[in-house]
Formats: sequence, structure tokens, C-alpha cells
Amino acid sequence: MSRYKDANCRICRREGMKLFLKGDRCFSEKCAVDRRGVPPGQHGATGRRKPTEYGIRLREKQKTRKTYGVGEKQFRNYFEKAARTQGETGKGLLQALETRLDNIVYRLGLAPSRKAARQLVLHRHILVNNKMVNIPSYVARVGDVIQVKEGSRQLDCIHSSLSAASQRPAVPWLDLDKTTLTGNLLEMPDRENIPTPVQEQLIIELYSK
Repeated sequence: MSRYKDANCRICRREGMKLFLKGDRCFSEKCAVDRRGVPPGQHGATGRRKPTEYGIRLREKQKTRKTYGVGEKQFRNYFEKAARTQGETGKGLLQALETRLDNIVYRLGLAPSRKAARQLVLHRHILVNNKMVNIPSYVARVGDVIQVKEGSRQLDCIHSSLSAASQRPAVPWLDLDKTTLTGNLLEMPDRENIPTPVQEQLIIELYSK
């Protein structure tokens, strides 16, 4: 999968809102969206053409994909699977993204950003049901136990993230024992309990054409 190697703050400025890609920095006065609230590039400050209907839907898809750190092909696969599943397609798409292992590690407060959570998973610091899982896209199921392995529980990055996690919105479908750094997926998240600002209907309309 191709990797984005430019500054993450440019993504937020392009979308015109905070996507919280830089962790604690997004809550500080250093946030690029607060300091430079215009799109990147030489024409950012002068404005651009009015977006088309297609452009609005494309930007919503790109914003969602970059928020969760998912590639184009993988995102399309999530959408097609949600479309085949009984129920609301938009809700199914967001549930698939929210139950990725890297996102759950982030939501539990064990990492300051989804990118940092992906690193924790890849570097084998995370167990699922007492088994090592180093695949960030692993999809957790209700009842799964996600925990930091014993040898990694003293990592400074984890404890500093937990200290700052109070700034983020809590989700009721996850539970964390801070003593043992163990979390549980209590239930599949309802749409109203997913705090990501996404208009999923626009994504459905984009892919339906």
C-alpha cells in the first residue's frame, strides 16, 4: 500500500477541519488548522473554485479515508462489504472502520493518534484474546479482549497518551481497565456513538454512481 510521507497537518488544512492526525498537538496552540486556517499550496489563501457536487462527495470520502488511515482499495473493499451486508450501508462502513484494531487501540486511549496506534500494533505490543496480533486492519469482534502485553506496559508513550485521553470524546462501546491496560469491545458501535464527523450518505452517493 502506498504511504503518505508529507506533513499530516496539510491533510487537515486541505479538509478544512481537524482530523486529529497528530495526537496531542491537535489540542494545542500549535495546531496548523488554528494557526493557518487555509488550504495548503500557493492558491490556498486566495480561494479556489466552487466545488462541484461530485467534488463535495469525493472530499467526504477522502476525509474519511485519511482520518482512519486506510488506502483507497481497502476503503472501497470496506464499502462493498457493507453494501452486501443487511442493514444500513453507511453504518456498516463506519462500524468496519471503528472495529479495526488500530482504531480500537486509539479509542481506548493507549495511543495519541491512529498512526501511533498502528505502530504499537505493528511492533507487537498488543494482544487480542491473549494472542499476539500485529495486523492493524484486524477486525475485532464483540467480546474480544485487547490489551498491552506485559513487557510493554511501562512504555512512556502509552502512559502519556492515557493522561491526555480525557480531551477526546469517550465511547460507550469500549471499556478500559487502566490498571492492567486491558480493554473490551462491549458491543458494535451505534451511529450516534461514533464521534467521527462523517456524512456517510455522501460516500454512498459517490460510490453509487
